[in-house]
Amino acid sequence: MVQTSLGIVYYERIHGERAENLELSIAAHAEALEVFTPKTSPHDWAQVQMNLGNSYCKRIHGERAENLELAITAYNQALNVYTHQAFPKHHAAASLNLGLAYQNKKNFPSAYNTFTDAIGTVEMMREQIVSEKIKRKQSEEWNKLYRYMVEICLELEKETEAIEYAERSKTRNLVETILERDFNTIFPRDVIQILEQIRDEIATGQNKIQTGKAENTKELSQYLQELRQKRNELQDKFLPVGYGFNLNKFQETLDERTGIIQWYITDISIQVFIITCDSQQWFKFSNRNNSLGILIDWLNNYMYTYSYSKSEWINSLFSCLKNLSEILKIEEILKLIPKNCTRLILIPHRYLHLLPLHTLPLSNGEVLYERFPGGVSYAPSLQILQQIQKRDRPDFKNLFAIQNPTEDLLYTDLEVDSILNIFPTHQVLAHNQATKDRLLENLPNIQEANYLHFSCHGLFNLDSPQDSCLLLADSKDEHNNLDLSKCLTLGNLFERDFQLNNCRLVVLSACETGLVDFNNTSDEYISLPSGFLYAGATSVVSSLWTVDDLSTSLLMIKFLQNFQNEIAKDENSSAALALNQAQTWIKNATKEELAAWMSNLPLDKTWKMHINRLVNALETGSKPFESPFHWAGFIAVGK
Repeated sequence: MVQTSLGIVYYERIHGERAENLELSIAAHAEALEVFTPKTSPHDWAQVQMNLGNSYCKRIHGERAENLELAITAYNQALNVYTHQAFPKHHAAASLNLGLAYQNKKNFPSAYNTFTDAIGTVEMMREQIVSEKIKRKQSEEWNKLYRYMVEICLELEKETEAIEYAERSKTRNLVETILERDFNTIFPRDVIQILEQIRDEIATGQNKIQTGKAENTKELSQYLQELRQKRNELQDKFLPVGYGFNLNKFQETLDERTGIIQWYITDISIQVFIITCDSQQWFKFSNRNNSLGILIDWLNNYMYTYSYSKSEWINSLFSCLKNLSEILKIEEILKLIPKNCTRLILIPHRYLHLLPLHTLPLSNGEVLYERFPGGVSYAPSLQILQQIQKRDRPDFKNLFAIQNPTEDLLYTDLEVDSILNIFPTHQVLAHNQATKDRLLENLPNIQEANYLHFSCHGLFNLDSPQDSCLLLADSKDEHNNLDLSKCLTLGNLFERDFQLNNCRLVVLSACETGLVDFNNTSDEYISLPSGFLYAGATSVVSSLWTVDDLSTSLLMIKFLQNFQNEIAKDENSSAALALNQAQTWIKNATKEELAAWMSNLPLDKTWKMHINRLVNALETGSKPFESPFHWAGFIAVGK
């Protein structure tokens, strides 16, 4: 044991030459193996083999290929003890390391087989976890395994499998919670009865194992695994998600006019997939150009400027987005999308969720969404898109709105007052009436609403994303301290009380409501839109930065006017199309065009006088909201 510890310390040692420390590590582990044998101390012996394999992988002396071969031998030795059933976590770790050794040796078929085995073990462990929190931790721990697998699949030109493995790690917890939430609407009644029976039997068996009441733990565990397999196979016949996600079946849900751009960022590269109803293509970034490094440098500068020099960020936003368009090679990617595709869905990955990709400038003066007359929307993953497509929400008549609860946003009142006449039925909690208690009292009315509109302050909490929130009345004390218990938080949205089974659209007309936890390593989509999608909405409009009160209000009014007009022509029209139309309108609108439009808003004399003063202060022929700051930050996520 001392030799083993010594070998680990030499492996981690900072002082001295790295090469010498690794040789000392190898020597110490070899000494340990003089005592630990597969028969007398199998677990310890296997752990030393793992450590030895790690040292050989990093070894500087000798030929690289020879050291990798020694590492492969050591990992295989460890796997003789760390079997899939007996030591699943150790088996997955050893298989991961073995697969990386094969990958470094350019033996991609062996790496593929080894990673396949490791992922199967990880999936088996996940099936046995009940707690959502522990599932999230497991996803964070093993997400790298899926990234390596995607890289190997692409090396072997298995593009379809690369997409499927990427999907198996992306938004996994959200996919499973939505599946559980929509259980009764996804499956036929007779299938629901079978699934409920299996679920109850699994829960009973897990309880026996956890409380020590199982007569034969090994036999019961095997039976429970068979039940899980049976459940998954039955579920996959109607909605293949999670480990059973199938790209071909997903493509069957797309119409011929829809194209998808999906990004996936590994440790070494940017990967892009273009998906339609009958094709999938892989866009290859050149490794020579260091596209990932350039993107990371761009992002760091973007986030720093946004956080510490807001005026500089606003002034440079257009050129910044133009630079991003070139880094991501948007124009080259667009060439791979069939000409008949009039609608585009963007599926970002990791920190790309923070960026208004639909507004990236093109060389002809257009922005991306203007290339697609059917609109450009977003989705967290293919699986989330597949799930919410099963939600039927045709109505758009009943509005429930939160209006300026903190009473410090002048134009949110203009916004809400101007949209009420669009809806035959509406209810508004305004100003100091918009408390959390009143909101919860009105849950029955909210559950009947087709449209939820929040015109207020928003806050994204990067340190604790579950506490990201929409501010309601009395949410701050006299010292401006935030009381989360009086806000509507992301955590609240995952409570069972929010059943938005009639909700077609949620608009979060507030700051930073579309931001995600980009530091999260589990590939989860953790944001306020994810909470509303989980609760039952089919589309969510939200913002990616701190927005302007006036331009946001005008944009939202125009957006809702457009949406009602589009629905009148086609009840299946998307929110994304109406939003894109409103974005084009506000960026191009002159002083005179704004004055004519605002004069027709259904407002009282006080508001009209205020608007006239506002417009008269503008320069003749000017376009006051031309900057992307005023319109590019809003995105439509969902159906």
